[in-house]
Amino acid sequence: MRLDGKVSLITGGTKGIGAATAVELARLGSDIVINGRQIDEQANSVKEKVTSLQRRCLVAQADMSVPDQAARCVQEATTQLGGVDILVHAAGEGAPGSLLDIAPESWYKAFDVHVHAVFHLCRAVVPLMKKKREGAIILISSVAGLRGCLGAITYGVVKGALPQFARSLARELADDNIRVNCVSPGVIRTRFQDYLTPDQVKTNIEKRIPLHREGKPEDVAAVIAMLVMNDFITGENIAVDGGMTMRIA
Repeated sequence: MRLDGKVSLITGGTKGIGAATAVELARLGSDIVINGRQIDEQANSVKEKVTSLQRRCLVAQADMSVPDQAARCVQEATTQLGGVDILVHAAGEGAPGSLLDIAPESWYKAFDVHVHAVFHLCRAVVPLMKKKREGAIILISSVAGLRGCLGAITYGVVKGALPQFARSLARELADDNIRVNCVSPGVIRTRFQDYLTPDQVKTNIEKRIPLHREGKPEDVAAVIAMLVMNDFITGENIAVDGGMTMRIA
């Protein structure tokens, strides 16, 4: 897929991996819709980076855990930029806690933003993509969804659902030339990792990550861009984790 003239909607596009993806897809030629729950300095900073690349940029304020707001975000992109050719669902948040510790409300909320949002977003964008007989959808999972992680049962379960969501949807939409793939980041240096202590960071680098360094949002954005542009990959999940999930402990 060539990105010139295409429109990319990146949920959670104002920070971290989503923001890096917005800039990378703009660099490759796409106009951009970045979504966030607030339009703040970070959102404006990403918009400035996109427009400095001579691409159009819309900031769509919406909470992806609310179905009507997810659908409205797609409608705004369609009204103001002409549609959505590429969807990247990067919105999300942590959900720490074991089975007996996690509040039911936190369990349900995690499904709303990580899993149910994909359902509502895709119900809105797939008809647009079908009309053009082309589209790319990228879901952001996590290595926590590929392996068992202590103290994060909710996060692991919702992230584990996304590779299967991608496979099922990819099979369903293949006849329409709409490709669906998934990316599973490992330890990526974003605000999401700010809770780690210096000792935990040291352990990750020395003992858990074979490449002995944390990843950067740009590392993940590069893989997302590859999956968007490669017309012969669908239904796949790629771990971007410095080798963490392939090792024997």
